[in-house]
Amino acid sequence: MATIKDIAEKAGVSSATVSRVLNYDETLSVGDDTKKRIFEAAEALDYTKYQKKRAKKKGKLAIVQWYTEKEELDDLYYLSIRLGVEKRAEEEGYEVIRFFQDTDIDTTADIEGIVAIGKFSDSQVERLTGWTSSICFVDFDLLDRKLDSVVVDFEQAVHSVMDYLTKKGHQKIGFIGGQENYGDRSNTPVDKRSILVENYLHRLNLYQEKYRFIGSFNVTSGYHLMKQAMEELGDDLPAAFFMANDALAIGALRALQEAGISVPEQVEVIGFNDISVAKYVYPTLSTVKVYTEMMGEAGFDLLMDQLESNRRVAKKITLSTDLILRESTT
Repeated sequence: MATIKDIAEKAGVSSATVSRVLNYDETLSVGDDTKKRIFEAAEALDYTKYQKKRAKKKGKLAIVQWYTEKEELDDLYYLSIRLGVEKRAEEEGYEVIRFFQDTDIDTTADIEGIVAIGKFSDSQVERLTGWTSSICFVDFDLLDRKLDSVVVDFEQAVHSVMDYLTKKGHQKIGFIGGQENYGDRSNTPVDKRSILVENYLHRLNLYQEKYRFIGSFNVTSGYHLMKQAMEELGDDLPAAFFMANDALAIGALRALQEAGISVPEQVEVIGFNDISVAKYVYPTLSTVKVYTEMMGEAGFDLLMDQLESNRRVAKKITLSTDLILRESTT
């Protein structure tokens, strides 16, 4: 595991700044460019796959990120996927053109293919496939539209968490999740984690709506949702919470600590994604490890397979996950 000092040296900042940024210290006044360098350094140092020598320059590929650059810093899940794509592109000699949600997509640009990261509305999908038929979606299942996709096995991931908590005897399990919108604001994609948790608890006759809180997928939302849970539930606060991503969990940890509620002795917390930051917060975060870099690699490789084989049959790759237990659970 990379140290705070390692990240500081790579990002060109002090160790103190790195520590405060990785812990999402809201009192720290630092620009988004600095945060971006720190988060990218942390992800890069956490990425241990052997790197090939750079190949000779080939063509251009577009990476379309459904987040803005600002949102990417608030939820490192998609940042990590993007870096996985870019590393493979660099290894194979492709130049990358990046497009974020708040940047204009130049569909006249001469590219060989697209890796689209995140969720996209029907009209957005049509626009991208109108640009080129060589496309792979990462973290979005479009196999029913005969488009290549890379996804996570959410059912296996959620069940690993819920099995762990229920086997420990927890009957009151809180869930803090997020809600998102497509970039064109046309609709709201469904979060499978929320549905799977609800279905799992219903099967055991343990589901209670009052233990479910939904906001946005960022640290600030996690903080306010946990404060809401503490205020509304009081002594009925569950002794275990499952968070839909690590950013929510980090915010929730802060709210619990401010309230003097000990983690994990009084409340256990499990996140989702295992972003690099999860190992640096206090207490270190138990979480579901999603192999985000591998998702990005797989998206790139599927696209290369399309380009090299000219196949017309769509493929979907589903990646498994692992439950990583750290200090936020007993």
